[in-house]
Amino acid sequence: MTVTIKTFEALTKSELYGILQLRSEVFVVEQDCVYQDIDGKDQVAWHVMGYEQDTLIAYIRVFKPGDYFEHTGIGRVVVKKGQRKNGQGRKIMEASILMITKTLGYDKIVLSAQTYLKEFYNSLGFIERGEAYLEDGIPHIHMVKTN
Repeated sequence: MTVTIKTFEALTKSELYGILQLRSEVFVVEQDCVYQDIDGKDQVAWHVMGYEQDTLIAYIRVFKPGDYFEHTGIGRVVVKKGQRKNGQGRKIMEASILMITKTLGYDKIVLSAQTYLKEFYNSLGFIERGEAYLEDGIPHIHMVKTN
């Protein structure tokens, strides 16, 4: 998998279309969750895209402190169905964590994880904070990683 990281302004129309298509494919159709994906936060996010050849198979958006969360945040973590058992989720998360800590220089990362993925995020150094809660009808938990 090849990882590309861009600001919103640097995205091509095709890249943005691919991002929105993948997020809709997984979050809306596969998970049967009707929610407002176009939330006005893409414009301030960094977009971490994972490609196999020319196909977007993994995606994450990253926020600097104060742009969405109090601390640096990760959101919209998505991997195309059929690619999830190949380690692509780990690869895109590791690329995002590296970008946050080395390129942006931040050491605390927060995210809102779907609870069934808690162990996956634990394996990357994230620790649960608080109790599980519903977000768009899906159980989530707040998680934090400090380097």
